[in-house]
Amino acid sequence: MTNAERVTFGTLDGQPAEAIELTAGALSARILPLGATLQSLCVPDRDGMVADVVLGFDDVQSYRDRPSWFGVTVGRYANRIANGRFTLDGTTYTLETNNAPNHLHGGSDGFDQRLWNVAEVGQDADAAWVRLTLSSPDGEAGYPGTLHASATYTLTPEALTIAYAATSDAPTIVNLTNHAFFDLGGQGEAMRHLLTIEADQFLPVDATSIPTGERRAVAGTPFDFREVQAIGARVRDGHDDQIAIGRGYDHNFIVRGDAGVLRPAAVLADPASGRVMTLSVTAPGLQLYAGNFLNGAQAGKGGRLYRQGDAVCLEPQAWPDTPNRSDFPPARLDPGQRWESTMRFAFSVR
Repeated sequence: MTNAERVTFGTLDGQPAEAIELTAGALSARILPLGATLQSLCVPDRDGMVADVVLGFDDVQSYRDRPSWFGVTVGRYANRIANGRFTLDGTTYTLETNNAPNHLHGGSDGFDQRLWNVAEVGQDADAAWVRLTLSSPDGEAGYPGTLHASATYTLTPEALTIAYAATSDAPTIVNLTNHAFFDLGGQGEAMRHLLTIEADQFLPVDATSIPTGERRAVAGTPFDFREVQAIGARVRDGHDDQIAIGRGYDHNFIVRGDAGVLRPAAVLADPASGRVMTLSVTAPGLQLYAGNFLNGAQAGKGGRLYRQGDAVCLEPQAWPDTPNRSDFPPARLDPGQRWESTMRFAFSVR
């Protein structure tokens, strides 16, 4: 059975807010127009017990008042841009340095804080979906060009697919992703999760988390997830300078294969519940972030305090600081082109 329904879900700035609830077989998801946010994703375990496997808040207003990137759509540019500046066709653009000295995730008033338009809600025998759209005017947050973006969530009995697309009326940069924090066991023990990543190299960063330009082999490092590893096994290995700089994992991996083609990127598994999530992406990179800055100060769903290591992010995206690196795969979007990025989260049990 599949179903897609618009429902009332609390209030936002004193006005009734809505959500879109998708159901397909045993899977269900709730999407918020604020930030085109994945507010919940419910998945059965090996015994058929269903749990919400993403962090977040129980009310819409908290996503506005306590921005923490939980499940939001990040844009215009996910991850960091060095010193909040980039040059395009000879013009230098200045952005907010909200992660001093760098620009992070589109700024403090990025796409995660925008109310997206619900353009379509639909279902058929095989899937339920919602398409949200957003227009960002020329100069907003310092970015050039009027950008028209869309985020389409499609749920089937096996997987959640998120498809992003964008066009622009002037040369610009774009890098949208979803920033879901996954806890497949629902118990805050994500460091016990087992992870594989389809990557032979990752991007080392400097003290401000900007890539140095090196493409370092994962072999012989705590970043080698070519074979299954528990995330927490090496997350505190202070012998590696990159672990120390990131306070754990907060690094971009170079996904094997051709960008633009949907291909395997990672498998995340929770031995306790048996839940397995297989991620396929079209993006050139995958940011692994182990929730290093969750400090117990945020009360999330059910009043639970989220702490370091409670969840893990796997963010398909362009490489960080790409607009300042001619040797990185480009993130440029020109008029007449269509930028696209698709990520598929497939679920199974062991």
